[in-house]
Amino acid sequence: MRKTTSTNFSNETELAAICPMHKVMRVLGGRWKIALLYFIHQNYNRFGLLQKKMPFITTKMLSAQLKELEHDELVIRKIYAEMPPRVEYSLTEKAQTLLPVLEDLYNWGEKFVASEV
Repeated sequence: MRKTTSTNFSNETELAAICPMHKVMRVLGGRWKIALLYFIHQNYNRFGLLQKKMPFITTKMLSAQLKELEHDELVIRKIYAEMPPRVEYSLTEKAQTLLPVLEDLYNWGEKFVASEV
């Protein structure tokens, strides 16, 4: 999350208004967000499961990325009132519409990597 009073935030807001792709890159940019969306879609929907699936991400970074995805309305965080407390993540309808695009990107990536070999 950026400070709303910064020049960078102001510039990004202006750019996003004239270029939708910039907004997409801000929402999905970063090392972990696309993978997190994919794993949540594959029912790795609890914090511990996501940590096991991605052991190289720190707890702090995983938490931050999930909060950003929740802030951008791509992930829903549901807290269950039980002992011990349980939290599950699911994709919003907005994120569900993104899945075909991500699948196309995945397929393109496979072809791209294969052409480099």
